[in-house]
Amino acid sequence: MKTKLDNLNKHNRAGILLDLSIYIATMFLIREIYFNNVSFITNGLFWSFTTLIVASWRMKARDISWQDLGLVKPKSFKNLVIATGFIFAFIPISIILFNILKDLLPVSLAVDTSSQTTKFGELKGNWLLFFSIIPFIWIQSMLEELLDRGFLINWIEKMFSESYLATIFAVVTQATIFGFRHSYDLSERSITVGLIGLIMGLAYVLFGRNLWPLIIAHCTLNTVSMLDRVT
Repeated sequence: MKTKLDNLNKHNRAGILLDLSIYIATMFLIREIYFNNVSFITNGLFWSFTTLIVASWRMKARDISWQDLGLVKPKSFKNLVIATGFIFAFIPISIILFNILKDLLPVSLAVDTSSQTTKFGELKGNWLLFFSIIPFIWIQSMLEELLDRGFLINWIEKMFSESYLATIFAVVTQATIFGFRHSYDLSERSITVGLIGLIMGLAYVLFGRNLWPLIIAHCTLNTVSMLDRVT
């Protein structure tokens, strides 16, 4: 049974390329706007919601909804558990392998100079701050799955063809963009985040293209990360 998403590539590729150009340009250029009088999280949400508006605009032009991209109830609880379990299993494995092999890379990795204290405030022992920001962390996590996995994978994939190679290229490309956007250099952070994006992307295409396992896993991973900073 064909869906609206199956027909996306029937639009001329120039139109899909236009969508991607507008979307990616917005994704990066909006980050040049930074409001110093508000928190990093507020700026991050501003960037993501602006990008969401652009993605939704281009989706409407193609008669595609977020439900078409997988923002629907999973077909079964079993699929939800399997997809989420895949993410939780392979993200740590990929990061461990990277840490083992990183010294063998033919390039030098930039030093991550970002400060979590600067980004989120002083979290150590500050449970009030933790509980006040964690809902916004969850919102941001959900938006990243909608945009990076839901929109980017499908649009890049349909830009080329219906082949497995196009799907692989789309998954790898969105993971590369995801990693670079978090660091803007070739560093341990950008590669680690890129690996997370790669596992999320694989889970999306392998387990029925439903976004909820990814959203649940992403929210959980970020919660654990924030708990590590507060304890």
